[in-house]
Amino acid sequence: MASKTEPAVRAGESALGSMSKDELLDLYRQMVLIRRFEEHSAEQYAFGKIGGFLHLYIGEEAIAVGAISALKQQDHLVTHYRDHGYALAIGSHPNAVMAELFGRSTGTTGGRGGSMHMIHPERNFWGGYAIVSGHILIGAGIGLALQYQEIDGVSMVIFGDGATNGGAFFEALNMASLWKLPVIFLCENNQYAMGTSIEYHSAVPQMSTKAEGLGIKAEIVDGQDVLAMREVTQRAREYCTAGNGPYFIEAMTYRFRGHSMADPEMYREKDEIEEHRATDPIPAYREQLIHAGKAEQADFDKIDEEIEVIVDEAVEFADKSPWPDPSTLEDHVYADEY
Repeated sequence: MASKTEPAVRAGESALGSMSKDELLDLYRQMVLIRRFEEHSAEQYAFGKIGGFLHLYIGEEAIAVGAISALKQQDHLVTHYRDHGYALAIGSHPNAVMAELFGRSTGTTGGRGGSMHMIHPERNFWGGYAIVSGHILIGAGIGLALQYQEIDGVSMVIFGDGATNGGAFFEALNMASLWKLPVIFLCENNQYAMGTSIEYHSAVPQMSTKAEGLGIKAEIVDGQDVLAMREVTQRAREYCTAGNGPYFIEAMTYRFRGHSMADPEMYREKDEIEEHRATDPIPAYREQLIHAGKAEQADFDKIDEEIEVIVDEAVEFADKSPWPDPSTLEDHVYADEY
């Protein structure tokens, strides 16, 4: 195991050399899409267009994009309620995601789920869950199903550092380790849970220590490095599908906005936030590709312009979409046939 004080995985020349220019730029495109989508979502929330809770993914984009790029068609994904980025990275249309935030009938779940409950069944994305740590058991259950059906795939379940204190976390990891389930447990350690820093909510400073205590192989990764996230997820997937049991990834990251739009952020200093902005995954990746001679500034300028149009169109689509018909209130609640 690598040191607990430094990320264990660094993206090297091998990652840059094994991917085409189009593939490398696509990772950038996805991160920028998520960033601009979240920024526009914040604006629409302020305008009163989005109701309920809104948890933004700004600052953590490299985790979703890097990890999902390593998954295959037969793999499954379960995540927590900070889920817009995963929905976009896995292939949900921005129009449908924004319409879901607006509560409109054209949304990913017909306006019934809202911000915290994105799904994409066509890509085996089983959604965001609002019960902290409860969904980790679901991820383990999907892993059990894959094992039972002898499907060459993995279940990847994503959660925050605060979720590692829940009983469901330990129950899921214990059974996954005992039964050698093909599950990738991905912890987004943004160092604050909801609004409490790690030193006040966890008995150990690194969440991977909790997994290691249950006999699970674990790695710490720089969650601001999209290629590092891709590499560690590929490695974890190979490990799991080889029958070795689960794999724990602790991605060190930092959210640039509050826990939700309702968060006044009284628990951390502005200087701290600005200091962490130096690790912003988007400009860091852009500079990495330029320095490696894989892309030019003009490539990024073009993508930035395209994304602005896409997100503007998503807001317009959502705003013009109809509200769900009240007559459909009981649809999808009970099965019509058994």
